[in-house]
Amino acid sequence: MANNWNANSWRGAEARHLPTYPDADRLHAVEQTLTSFPPLVFAGEARALKADLAQVAAGKGFLLQGGDCAESFAEFHPNNIRDTFRVLLQMAVVLTFASKQPVVKVGRMAGQFAKPRSSPVEKIGDVELPSYLGDNINGIEFTAESRIPDPERMLRAYSQAAATLNLLRAFSTGGYANLRQVHQWTLEHIGKSPWAAKFGEMADKIGESLDFMEACGVDPQTVPQLKGTSFYTSHEALLLPYEEAMTRQDSLTGDWYDTSAHMLWIGDRTRFEGSAHVEYLRGVNNPIGMKCGPSLAPDALLKMLDTLNPAREAGRITLISRFGHDKVEAGLAPLVRAVKREGHPVVWSCDPMHGNVIKADNGYKTRPFDRILSEVKGFFAVHRAEGTHAGGIHIEMTGQDVTECTGGAVAITQEALADRYHTHCDPRLNAAQSIELAFLLAEMLNLERSEKRAEAA
Repeated sequence: MANNWNANSWRGAEARHLPTYPDADRLHAVEQTLTSFPPLVFAGEARALKADLAQVAAGKGFLLQGGDCAESFAEFHPNNIRDTFRVLLQMAVVLTFASKQPVVKVGRMAGQFAKPRSSPVEKIGDVELPSYLGDNINGIEFTAESRIPDPERMLRAYSQAAATLNLLRAFSTGGYANLRQVHQWTLEHIGKSPWAAKFGEMADKIGESLDFMEACGVDPQTVPQLKGTSFYTSHEALLLPYEEAMTRQDSLTGDWYDTSAHMLWIGDRTRFEGSAHVEYLRGVNNPIGMKCGPSLAPDALLKMLDTLNPAREAGRITLISRFGHDKVEAGLAPLVRAVKREGHPVVWSCDPMHGNVIKADNGYKTRPFDRILSEVKGFFAVHRAEGTHAGGIHIEMTGQDVTECTGGAVAITQEALADRYHTHCDPRLNAAQSIELAFLLAEMLNLERSEKRAEAA
């Protein structure tokens, strides 16, 4: 257990981006209720994810992390969960088939509700109200009543997370993820994308391989890796009263875990020295992610790694870079060099979304797809130059047929953004754009693989 730590020691540190609840007694009552609820995930599952990520850190795998920018109560529907899950399955198949490496699948799902905001207030016309902070804190409706933080929302968030996890576990182990279903994973609305045809060709090859294996006596129905998959959940550990209430001590090891998700991460705005969020996460044994942006100096990163992972446990830390397409190579390289020099075992993952937000001419917030691809290419270029493993991707995406990010093979224009712009917060890649990104990543991983072979020859 971390020194001088308990589940509420964060309350003595500086906490930014937390709501101020007007009724402390109601908040305490909700916290007590959550404390009595069953865990959403289990310590053994978090340990399994940590072991998988340790393999990625060693250069023997790839992390695929994706899902909603912010989950909402209004859009909660089994079809939305299923469609996002199946796009992640498609992306994982593309990456696995191309790179010949295992792909660790982690959803931004079943808990990604709270969002830090750049401003505490939002103004429309002459009316100024507190900002929307996520459905587990306040409402998105632009009314004074809706924007009051309500602790009861945490109970609804727990319930939705539990139902989402139940469905994800059924999909991942109940036959839906069987590789024999690979052709059925393609969503109808991405048929117009040229990448759908390319995925179909890959699915044909996978089917032929399975036929060959079956002819040799290997029945996919009896091989767990072929008839199901491991799927983990994650979210930003932002709303600390909720995270504290979901903290449990593992009966087998005595270690503490945040049972609200398998993996938690610290955002770019909350990873400063003396942060309450850092203080909380240093004591739980889940795998931890940390966003790394332009404001993070190499020495500060090393200090943070010593705080969060003093034992230098492989699989514990994933560093998620988010610089922007024009800053990634200059900004990321010094961080990679410092971490490599000090020997910290980390997974390096690329978030090409958050540094590439622009405002379209018609006022919509969007992310140009070419900038997203450019940041990914820059991320891989840095790791090739430094001799380190480009280990993952962290994206905001959905299986819905949205028009929120411009560009891609489906060529969404700025004018088309208004057609199906549904996000509760930031723009997401749609299914076709996500598959297109997966094929680009596959090319990058193939290049890395061929270079390692050349070095070993």
